[in-house]
Amino acid sequence: MSGILLRLACTAAMAAQVAFAPAPALAAPEPQRTVAQLLTDLQRLYRQTEQATETYNATAEKLTAQRAEVKRLDGELAKARLALRGSRVDAGRLAREQYQNSSNFSVYVRLLLARDPQQALDEGHVIGRVAGERAAALNRLTGAEKRADTLARSARRALDTQLTLAGKQRKQRDDVTRRLADVERLLASLTPQQRGEVSRLEQDGVARAQRSLTDSGALGHDRPASAEGGQAVRYALDQLGKPYRWGAEGPGSFDCSGLTSRAWARAGTPIPRTSQEQWARLPHVPLNSLRPGDLVIYFPEATHVALYLGGGRVVQAPRTGENVKISPLAANPVLGAVRPDAAPRRL
Repeated sequence: MSGILLRLACTAAMAAQVAFAPAPALAAPEPQRTVAQLLTDLQRLYRQTEQATETYNATAEKLTAQRAEVKRLDGELAKARLALRGSRVDAGRLAREQYQNSSNFSVYVRLLLARDPQQALDEGHVIGRVAGERAAALNRLTGAEKRADTLARSARRALDTQLTLAGKQRKQRDDVTRRLADVERLLASLTPQQRGEVSRLEQDGVARAQRSLTDSGALGHDRPASAEGGQAVRYALDQLGKPYRWGAEGPGSFDCSGLTSRAWARAGTPIPRTSQEQWARLPHVPLNSLRPGDLVIYFPEATHVALYLGGGRVVQAPRTGENVKISPLAANPVLGAVRPDAAPRRL
């Protein structure tokens, strides 16, 4: 009986400890981000994605050029091997002729012993020509072997470079895809009301930036477009409404530099593929000297580009989820402007 009472007493004591134990603290709820913070986060993600896209595009251009170089070297190597085969055939033929016509007497001794010295002299000339042909064939064979060997090494190096670039491009593609997924996750977490507020806040910011740019006098008066600039503008306007797609350069979709490079290519003036290369290699012009067809470059890293239309407006392929459209020039932080059909800029 005393054992039962002891167990009951222990059970009651444990129940009392549970009853009076402090309740675990609840995790503090994550603070709600403001609309301004959401817009900042979205703009940061968009910018990072576009920067990764331009890096991918630059590697894609290098890979295209490298594939062309590999193809060229393969063609040269095939020709060199064919020439080497021909040189070996010639060398073998001359070697056989030399063996068949060999003599233990030198040309000088044969001349002394000949009944007809003139005939011996003629034979000497023939022998001399054969020797010259043999030397030339040997030189051709040696040169063909060296050229084939050099081309084979160059082709191997070019192929190694191509494979390295292809691997780099795959990693960059994965980077773009991962950053796009971050954008999509943030957008999916927003309510319709938040999305509307973020959009209105962004538009208000663009309007303020455009007014500031106009009031400062930085834009000036538009210059008339060149013939090529006018063609580039017409092409870009014909693409209005087509979707943005990273890495695309038409005809069904575009990214920012895909649109500008294609527009100028159609105008007969090929330009670099990426916005960073366009900024680095094309002649710079001040904003107060803009004319339609010039390219406006954005962000300190030159990771976005649009085509100037005139009147403070640009046509651009903005970002994932949007279509080619007309925007205020100050839709993004402006870095500067370049003119594709001006004199080449010295680097």
